[in-house]
Amino acid sequence: MATIAHRSVAGEDPGARGGEEADRPPAPEVGTIPRLSLHDRLLGLRDRILADPGFQRFAGTFALTRPIARRRASKLFDLCAGFVYSQILLACVRLKLFDQLTDGPLSVAELSSRLPLPADATVLLLDAAVSLQLLQRRSDGRYGLGSLGAALLGNPGVIAMIEHHAMLYSDLQDPIGLLRGNVGAGQLAAYWPYAGNRRASNLSHEAIAPYTALMAASQPMISRQVLSAYSFREHRCLLDIGGGDGSFIAEVAAHSPTLRCVLFDLPAVADQASERFRSVGLSSRAVAIGGSFLTDRLPEGADIVSLVRVIHDHCDVDVMTLLRAIRRALPADGTLLIAEPISGVRGAEPIGDAYFAFYLLAMGSGRPRTFARLKEMLGEAGFIDIALRPAAMPMLSSVLTARTG
Repeated sequence: MATIAHRSVAGEDPGARGGEEADRPPAPEVGTIPRLSLHDRLLGLRDRILADPGFQRFAGTFALTRPIARRRASKLFDLCAGFVYSQILLACVRLKLFDQLTDGPLSVAELSSRLPLPADATVLLLDAAVSLQLLQRRSDGRYGLGSLGAALLGNPGVIAMIEHHAMLYSDLQDPIGLLRGNVGAGQLAAYWPYAGNRRASNLSHEAIAPYTALMAASQPMISRQVLSAYSFREHRCLLDIGGGDGSFIAEVAAHSPTLRCVLFDLPAVADQASERFRSVGLSSRAVAIGGSFLTDRLPEGADIVSLVRVIHDHCDVDVMTLLRAIRRALPADGTLLIAEPISGVRGAEPIGDAYFAFYLLAMGSGRPRTFARLKEMLGEAGFIDIALRPAAMPMLSSVLTARTG
């Protein structure tokens, strides 16, 4: 999700959903019985063994297999109970429980009066939070921050997303309906008003304010991922497309004091970015320009273009329109940097292939793509030297670069 120009209307591009053929193996012809490889046959045997109730009873009691069985049972239960856990977390956030414990542990009575909740409900919430490592029991029956609760205090962007997820959960009440095509009709589509809106340039400041604030809150942690993977110091001018309120440019500019910066986003969003540049003293080397990359020419003169959480919001047709426009705007040996969660990244598969896949489905626009698919699209747009760069935490964002040649 990013504050960007436009999204395509659901249904305009037949390949927008289900068009990622490069990411999928070819389907067997109708009526044929595919031959199973040795690997598939071995996995089938494993599946039959694991599904057998007798084996499950044996694995749960035999000393050598019991730890494995317990771990898998715990993972399976976590999948079943995940929504309950998330609601406990939401309660803690809305009650500002972690903020209450910033200065040290407190007793049940103290917390009950501050939240405020009845004493028995306070204990219920506190013990649940302890079990999730959000809180920790301290001496004299008091409660303090747990390892995860302390980490949340340093990540206001995560706190904002926890609040925001109430909309996502509402839209996911009927996941099968979403999968069957009832997309873009829920709260998320309304929250991101430029989704499927070919006249998004006309959106008012009031319409863009909620999602711009959300993206601004989460931008610092994404910026850290980008800066851990790539240095902008060798560049003279950055064009950040879909740059929102300018948070990313502000972070980059702080690390590259001679870099000139241009932000391109919807007019109402660009106005907010201009105000931010003035407030942080960047007006002398940062400018915000309003427009849509689908209908307006991109600003020229930059030797590097950044797309931070932009590509995965769009269908293939609009992505190719954007990539070709960037290729035309960049000089010879210019650089394009893309930062977003990528499908299939080792160790971050649930983020790209589950969370963002269904989030974007509920929005009614975009999809996560694999590096292979992005590389193919970039090559088609005329880019070379396409590389996935090591990032500190790819579950938050992967970083890839490409050159114009």
